[in-house]
Amino acid sequence: MAGGANLNPTGDGKEYPGKMTMFVFLACLVAATGGLIFGYDIGISGGVTSMDSFLRKFFPSVYRKEKEDTSTNQYCKFDSQLLTTFTSSLYLAALIASFFASSVTRTFGRKWSMFGGGITFLVGAALNGAAKDVAMLIIGRILLGVGVGFANQSVPLYLSEMAPAELRGMLNIGFQLMITIGILAASLINYGTAKIKGGWGWRVSLALAAVPAAIITLGSLFLPDTPNSLLQRGHQHQALTMLRKIRGTDDIHLEYADLQAAGDESKTVQHPWRNIIHRRYRPQLTMAILIPFFQQLTGINVIMFYAPVLFKTIGFGNNASLMSAVITGLVNVFATFVSIFTVDRLGRRKLFLQGGVQMFACQIIVGTLIAAKFGTSGEGHLSKSYSSGVVAFICIYVAGFAWSWGPLGWLVPSEIFPLEIRSAGQSITVSVNMLFTFVIAQAFLSLLCRFKFGLFYFFGGWVLIMTVFIAIFLPETKGVPIEEMVLVWKAHWFWGRFIADEHVHAGGAVVEMADGKHGVGMKATATTV
Repeated sequence: MAGGANLNPTGDGKEYPGKMTMFVFLACLVAATGGLIFGYDIGISGGVTSMDSFLRKFFPSVYRKEKEDTSTNQYCKFDSQLLTTFTSSLYLAALIASFFASSVTRTFGRKWSMFGGGITFLVGAALNGAAKDVAMLIIGRILLGVGVGFANQSVPLYLSEMAPAELRGMLNIGFQLMITIGILAASLINYGTAKIKGGWGWRVSLALAAVPAAIITLGSLFLPDTPNSLLQRGHQHQALTMLRKIRGTDDIHLEYADLQAAGDESKTVQHPWRNIIHRRYRPQLTMAILIPFFQQLTGINVIMFYAPVLFKTIGFGNNASLMSAVITGLVNVFATFVSIFTVDRLGRRKLFLQGGVQMFACQIIVGTLIAAKFGTSGEGHLSKSYSSGVVAFICIYVAGFAWSWGPLGWLVPSEIFPLEIRSAGQSITVSVNMLFTFVIAQAFLSLLCRFKFGLFYFFGGWVLIMTVFIAIFLPETKGVPIEEMVLVWKAHWFWGRFIADEHVHAGGAVVEMADGKHGVGMKATATTV
């Protein structure tokens, strides 16, 4: 095609017939509950590690430092590599598991990957609830991590493939909504179990992880496979029947033809891990690495993992720190609804950019407020009104994350890869996410001890960098059918150079040429010059 193509990256070039059916809504709702296990774990670990009975049993040196050593800098009371290993071991396990999950997802389908994740998480929850020593505790955490790796690899793919293009953002963000609900539920449970007399409340908190695990395990058994996955595995008739069912119409031949072409192409790729490094996939691969990398460097996990510990460190009492975690959890849930209702209208870029500016401002303000009271010595006390101000700005920060980098960090990578390398691409997203979640979780308490209030400035700097990156390099993907996403990259001023015209086919659908003829190439109406 001489001179390239004049492409429409907004998704208006092709619209498939069909509507949102109750079948699709319920399937996506059940699949999204896979986010509960990830969210519950994020919320539960910080609360448990702030409970005195838990620290006395498993981390007595930390307990003594907190209670007895008055000479210890306020910023450093919880600095323990063994304590952070309890939290971070899960994410290292999830990183490794995501690579195995890629093969399971591609070979057996998305639902069985979810089922495997749920079962493993159940076993891990049982071990943690019954833990007798640190080794048993960490083995349980590793099994939880395997479950998270499988669920995070398969659920976003499932949601993006089942959803109609014009509602893909809303349905996919259901995964992030469930993560936030899991975090909130964990914070509420921690607040309640901390009051249990006898010091065994932490066992209840850890063991109740079995509840979200049971939900996704049982739910996955009733889920249908996506048409994309069925075609990829050679079940053409089942894929046609399923596509008709989820779109609520018999007029699905155009979409089916595109899916079938993508499925046929995916079968020719025997080694997706080798293919994904090809030049034409450079845009998607870059986003699959940098978006989850940046997502963790927003500093959100500093808040969510260690919210009770953090609030306790900056002068809140035990109950006050747990209640503050509940408040941020509530903000997280309600702000996610903003993203659900706006992502398919405003688009991904606007939410990314607005959220980035909001988070940057709040990080700087919170760091300054803490610096004003504690300085570098860590000595000081927060009044009730001052503490409320700190919590307020942290809540504004959480809200910004909840309608931008939180949900979009999972949505965008799950919708940009062509079918032949989609499972491998999602595994890269999950593994990068888990790697830097592990790094941040492992390093946070030490960084807090060394950087002090400057830690908030550190993360604020990264938020500024990632916001500029989005502004320059991320094209808008709202409303674009998932198997046509190559058009978006071809039309981009920077990424278009990596994609040759002959590679803009991803399905071999009919293209209307400038001379009125039709050819096989792009899967949306495009005018060549």
